[in-house]
Amino acid sequence: MFPIIPANSVAASGNDEGIFGFGYTGSAWAVTNLVSNAGVVATDTVGVGTARFGLAACEYGGDKGIFGFGNTIAASVSITNLVSNAGVVASDQAATTGTSRAYVAACGYGEDKGIFGYGNGFYAETNLVSNAGVVATDTVGVGTARGALAACEYGEDKGIFGFGTTGSYVSMTNLVSNIGVVASDQAATTGTARDYLAACGYGGDKGIFGYGRDGSGPNTAVTNLVSNTGVVVTDTVGVGTARDDLAATQYGEDKGIFGFGNIDPPGVYTAVSNLVSNAGVVATDTVGVGTARGYQGACSFN
Repeated sequence: MFPIIPANSVAASGNDEGIFGFGYTGSAWAVTNLVSNAGVVATDTVGVGTARFGLAACEYGGDKGIFGFGNTIAASVSITNLVSNAGVVASDQAATTGTSRAYVAACGYGEDKGIFGYGNGFYAETNLVSNAGVVATDTVGVGTARGALAACEYGEDKGIFGFGTTGSYVSMTNLVSNIGVVASDQAATTGTARDYLAACGYGGDKGIFGYGRDGSGPNTAVTNLVSNTGVVVTDTVGVGTARDDLAATQYGEDKGIFGFGNIDPPGVYTAVSNLVSNAGVVATDTVGVGTARGYQGACSFN
């Protein structure tokens, strides 16, 4: 028999655990930190794969994840590392046929596939990820070419890229359909234009962009909720340590977590995290666990 879901409930659609990985502290790292289904960040797991930063990560296959692209300091790369449904990171997959680049963003779509997109350079190309974790060649870019943006899921099977830099801070967004088609720019949101922010899903069908750098002074902690139709709302007053170069992921099926990043002055890194409830409320700082660093990726699994 099929399970019966009460009429007044909403089925969660996310994975149960998360992982932060790779990053930068003045040198490139490959360490990872698992996130439990209660939002607890674990100590460092010894790194697997090429140490790099400015990469992104997303879910695929319904219960697995993938880290991809980034910078090794020596050069931008297009290598990827698969994450099993037990949170184990695999060694490097051979470089994809996608354009090597860094400061990309990634999110899931279609419930079991993913997409990497954009990047400093500036690029608008995207690369689809199959439900077996295979990264496709470049898809011609749609929307404003930019880097240092963020992306997350919404509406259970769709995605959204948002914010970033073209050399100037921007706040436009690009929706991703449930078959991985990226739409043209939506008019700039009412949120603060900024870059080096992060985003994740929450509530089963909504998303949140948060933190980042807006050029007006110290980093920001503001957040912007994304509705289940992909509408980004105005700024919510920041909670927690203002920072940029952080990452975010879902956990516990319907909640999220922002973690790590760079605080002012530049080059001072943190490992603090901020939990996001299934109503999109961001909590105050949780004491950092693991190597303080920035420019990493994060995704959910299991």
